[in-house]
Amino acid sequence: MHGREYDYDDLLTIAKGQLLLEDEYATIAEKMQAVKNGSSPAQQPLLFIDTDMYVMKVWCEFVFGKCHQWILDRITERTYDLYLLCKPDLPWSADPLREYPDKERRNKLYHHYKDLLVHQSTPWVEISGGNDERLQKAIDAVAILQ
Repeated sequence: MHGREYDYDDLLTIAKGQLLLEDEYATIAEKMQAVKNGSSPAQQPLLFIDTDMYVMKVWCEFVFGKCHQWILDRITERTYDLYLLCKPDLPWSADPLREYPDKERRNKLYHHYKDLLVHQSTPWVEISGGNDERLQKAIDAVAILQ
């Protein structure tokens, strides 16, 4: 709503909204999968999200040096099947919500995310290279889950 102008408490609001949307879209994906499968054995629906509570934790800590306990508590409650960690090896492109065009900060954020992923139990895959290579790596990583 506010673009780049946000404060610490806005990140908590964003986190809560993210989980509400995630739950809503998970329900929609499950219903769509049930209709698609009909009487055949149910296949787990795929839901891709680009933000979770780890992302909210990183932003809280990176921008404000602290994180809301509510966000930390949700990290332990939510489980996911796979993380795709995008390496900052593509040129930065501006959009209304993207911050930190400089390579140094982008690398710091990347390493912050990578450190989190290394120290948790969900599988993860690093996505790097050009657009086509990145897409193929993501498709291959997700295909393993099927």
